[in-house]
Amino acid sequence: MNIYPLIYFYILTINFFAFFLMSNDKSRAKKRERRTPEKILFITAWLGGSVGMLLGMRIFRHKTKHRAFTLGIPMILLLQIGLVIYWYYFI
Repeated sequence: MNIYPLIYFYILTINFFAFFLMSNDKSRAKKRERRTPEKILFITAWLGGSVGMLLGMRIFRHKTKHRAFTLGIPMILLLQIGLVIYWYYFI
């Protein structure tokens, strides 16, 4: 069985979910409603949604003044890219 389609589906799904979380959190922030905890946003990024999270930050201009996000999300993405490269070439 080829596992790659499942991996691609997972990555695509988690990034759409991360993008939706950023959109939803921005919308709730504007309405002064209950927000998505930052912990959930970071967990989603760590689980593979860093690209969706980064795109959501840029498109919705959300969390762009928070150093934890402006530095943290790109660092998570770089780490994930490094892990994929390591896995592809050395395992």
